Amino acid sequence: MIYNKNSNEADLIEGCRRQDRTAQRLLYTRLYGRMSVICLRYTADKEEAQDVLNRSFLKVFEKVKDYKPTGSFTGWVAKIVFHSAIDYVRSKTRYRKAMDFESEKETEIPPTALDNLTAEDLYAAVQKLNDDTRAVFSLYVLDGYKHREIAELLDININTSKWHLAQGKKQMREMLRGLEEYAGYY
Repeated sequence: MIYNKNSNEADLIEGCRRQDRTAQRLLYTRLYGRMSVICLRYTADKEEAQDVLNRSFLKVFEKVKDYKPTGSFTGWVAKIVFHSAIDYVRSKTRYRKAMDFESEKETEIPPTALDNLTAEDLYAAVQKLNDDTRAVFSLYVLDGYKHREIAELLDININTSKWHLAQGKKQMREMLRGLEEYAGYY
Protein backbone atom coordinates (compact mmCIF):
# COMPACT_ATOMS: atom_id res chain seq x y z
CA MET A 1 0.00 0.00 0.00
CA ILE A 2 1.13 3.54 -0.73
CA TYR A 3 0.76 5.97 2.18
CA ASN A 4 0.41 9.72 1.98
CA LYS A 5 -0.72 12.59 4.20
CA ASN A 6 -4.37 11.77 3.40
CA SER A 7 -4.11 8.15 4.55
CA ASN A 8 -6.57 7.33 7.31
CA GLU A 9 -5.45 6.43 10.82
CA ALA A 10 -6.40 2.75 10.51
CA ASP A 11 -4.25 2.36 7.38
CA LEU A 12 -1.31 4.10 9.05
CA ILE A 13 -1.64 1.86 12.13
CA GLU A 14 -1.65 -1.20 9.91
CA GLY A 15 1.39 0.12 8.06
CA CYS A 16 3.18 0.70 11.37
CA ARG A 17 2.39 -2.87 12.39
CA ARG A 18 4.18 -3.97 9.22
CA GLN A 19 7.05 -1.59 10.12
CA ASP A 20 6.52 0.48 7.00
CA ARG A 21 8.78 3.53 7.41
CA THR A 22 6.50 5.81 5.38
CA ALA A 23 3.49 4.96 7.55
CA GLN A 24 5.60 5.52 10.68
CA ARG A 25 6.82 8.90 9.44
CA LEU A 26 3.30 10.02 8.52
CA LEU A 27 1.87 8.92 11.87
CA TYR A 28 4.73 10.66 13.71
CA THR A 29 4.12 13.85 11.73
CA ARG A 30 0.36 13.71 12.31
CA LEU A 31 0.69 13.29 16.10
CA TYR A 32 3.84 15.38 16.62
CA GLY A 33 2.18 18.59 17.82
CA ARG A 34 -0.14 17.02 20.37
CA MET A 35 2.50 14.69 21.76
CA SER A 36 5.31 17.25 21.90
CA VAL A 37 3.17 19.39 24.23
CA ILE A 38 3.12 16.50 26.72
CA CYS A 39 6.91 16.22 26.57
CA LEU A 40 7.42 19.97 26.98
CA ARG A 41 5.62 19.85 30.33
CA TYR A 42 8.24 17.59 31.84
CA THR A 43 11.50 18.66 30.20
CA ALA A 44 13.76 21.66 30.52
CA ASP A 45 13.92 22.59 26.85
CA LYS A 46 12.86 21.67 23.33
CA GLU A 47 15.87 19.39 22.79
CA GLU A 48 15.01 17.26 25.83
CA ALA A 49 11.36 17.22 24.79
CA GLN A 50 12.34 16.06 21.31
CA ASP A 51 14.49 13.29 22.78
CA VAL A 52 11.64 12.07 25.01
CA LEU A 53 9.21 12.29 22.09
CA ASN A 54 11.47 10.27 19.80
CA ARG A 55 11.98 7.60 22.47
CA SER A 56 8.22 7.53 22.99
CA PHE A 57 7.54 6.94 19.33
CA LEU A 58 10.07 4.12 19.25
CA LYS A 59 7.96 2.50 21.99
CA VAL A 60 4.78 3.22 20.05
CA PHE A 61 6.19 1.54 16.94
CA GLU A 62 7.40 -1.44 18.99
CA LYS A 63 4.03 -1.85 20.78
CA VAL A 64 1.62 -0.92 17.97
CA LYS A 65 1.06 -4.62 17.26
CA ASP A 66 -0.53 -4.85 20.74
CA TYR A 67 -2.90 -1.88 20.23
CA LYS A 68 -6.55 -2.89 20.49
CA PRO A 69 -8.91 -0.49 18.71
CA THR A 70 -11.27 -0.28 21.67
CA GLY A 71 -10.32 3.31 22.44
CA SER A 72 -8.71 6.32 20.84
CA PHE A 73 -5.38 5.56 19.18
CA THR A 74 -4.22 9.12 19.91
CA GLY A 75 -5.10 8.56 23.59
CA TRP A 76 -3.14 5.30 23.55
CA VAL A 77 -0.10 7.08 22.08
CA ALA A 78 -0.50 9.96 24.59
CA LYS A 79 -0.41 7.47 27.45
CA ILE A 80 2.87 6.01 26.16
CA VAL A 81 4.32 9.51 25.71
CA PHE A 82 3.21 10.54 29.20
CA HIS A 83 4.74 7.46 30.84
CA SER A 84 7.94 7.93 28.84
CA ALA A 85 8.13 11.52 30.09
CA ILE A 86 7.59 10.39 33.69
CA ASP A 87 10.26 7.70 33.27
CA TYR A 88 12.59 10.40 31.97
CA VAL A 89 11.85 12.60 34.99
CA ARG A 90 12.47 9.72 37.38
CA SER A 91 15.80 8.91 35.72
CA LYS A 92 16.97 12.51 35.72
CA THR A 93 15.92 13.81 39.11
CA ARG A 94 16.87 12.79 42.60
CA TYR A 95 14.08 13.59 44.99
CA ARG A 96 14.59 13.43 48.67
CA LYS A 97 12.26 10.68 49.79
CA ALA A 98 10.61 12.87 52.41
CA MET A 99 10.62 16.57 53.04
CA ASP A 100 9.05 17.81 56.22
CA PHE A 101 8.95 21.43 55.18
CA GLU A 102 5.75 23.29 55.84
CA SER A 103 4.29 24.51 52.59
CA GLU A 104 4.51 28.23 52.27
CA LYS A 105 1.29 30.18 52.39
CA GLU A 106 0.07 30.32 48.84
CA THR A 107 -0.67 33.64 47.23
CA GLU A 108 -2.64 34.10 44.07
CA ILE A 109 -1.10 34.85 40.73
CA PRO A 110 -2.33 38.27 39.62
CA PRO A 111 -5.25 37.75 37.17
CA THR A 112 -3.82 40.26 34.72
CA ALA A 113 -0.67 38.15 34.44
CA LEU A 114 -2.72 35.31 33.00
CA ASP A 115 -4.75 37.53 30.66
CA ASN A 116 -1.78 38.32 28.47
CA LEU A 117 -0.01 34.95 28.53
CA THR A 118 0.18 32.70 25.53
CA ALA A 119 0.55 28.93 25.82
CA GLU A 120 4.16 29.35 24.67
CA ASP A 121 4.82 31.83 27.52
CA LEU A 122 3.39 29.39 30.03
CA TYR A 123 5.41 26.44 28.75
CA ALA A 124 8.55 28.56 28.62
CA ALA A 125 8.01 29.55 32.27
CA VAL A 126 7.30 25.95 33.29
CA GLN A 127 10.50 24.82 31.57
CA LYS A 128 12.50 27.25 33.71
CA LEU A 129 11.52 25.35 36.87
CA ASN A 130 14.09 22.84 38.06
CA ASP A 131 13.46 19.25 36.95
CA ASP A 132 11.86 17.83 40.08
CA THR A 133 9.70 20.90 40.79
CA ARG A 134 8.64 21.10 37.12
CA ALA A 135 7.45 17.49 37.17
CA VAL A 136 5.32 17.93 40.29
CA PHE A 137 3.99 21.32 39.15
CA SER A 138 3.03 19.95 35.72
CA LEU A 139 1.40 16.84 37.11
CA TYR A 140 -0.63 18.81 39.65
CA VAL A 141 -1.47 22.05 37.84
CA LEU A 142 -1.50 21.08 34.18
CA ASP A 143 -2.58 17.44 34.32
CA GLY A 144 -4.80 17.49 37.41
CA TYR A 145 -3.14 14.74 39.44
CA LYS A 146 -3.50 14.68 43.23
CA HIS A 147 -0.49 14.61 45.56
CA ARG A 148 -1.07 10.94 46.41
CA GLU A 149 -1.00 10.03 42.71
CA ILE A 150 2.08 12.17 42.08
CA ALA A 151 3.86 10.54 45.02
CA GLU A 152 3.13 7.11 43.55
CA LEU A 153 4.14 8.08 40.01
CA LEU A 154 7.43 9.66 41.07
CA ASP A 155 8.11 7.35 44.03
CA ILE A 156 8.26 10.22 46.52
CA ASN A 157 6.57 11.19 49.77
CA ILE A 158 3.32 13.17 49.59
CA ASN A 159 4.93 15.99 51.59
CA THR A 160 7.74 16.13 49.04
CA SER A 161 5.13 16.55 46.32
CA LYS A 162 3.44 19.35 48.28
CA TRP A 163 6.75 21.10 48.87
CA HIS A 164 7.68 21.00 45.18
CA LEU A 165 4.24 22.31 44.22
CA ALA A 166 4.63 25.22 46.64
CA GLN A 167 8.11 25.92 45.23
CA GLY A 168 6.79 25.74 41.67
CA LYS A 169 3.94 28.13 42.41
CA LYS A 170 6.30 30.54 44.13
CA GLN A 171 8.73 30.50 41.21
CA MET A 172 5.92 30.84 38.68
CA ARG A 173 4.50 33.86 40.57
CA GLU A 174 7.93 35.49 40.45
CA MET A 175 8.30 34.79 36.72
CA LEU A 176 4.78 36.05 35.97
CA ARG A 177 5.33 39.13 38.07
CA GLY A 178 8.52 39.74 36.10
CA LEU A 179 6.61 39.43 32.83
CA GLU A 180 3.98 41.88 34.03
CA GLU A 181 6.58 44.39 35.21
CA TYR A 182 8.34 44.09 31.87
CA ALA A 183 5.06 44.67 30.03
CA GLY A 184 4.22 47.66 32.29
CA TYR A 185 1.20 46.17 34.04
CA TYR A 186 2.39 47.00 37.56
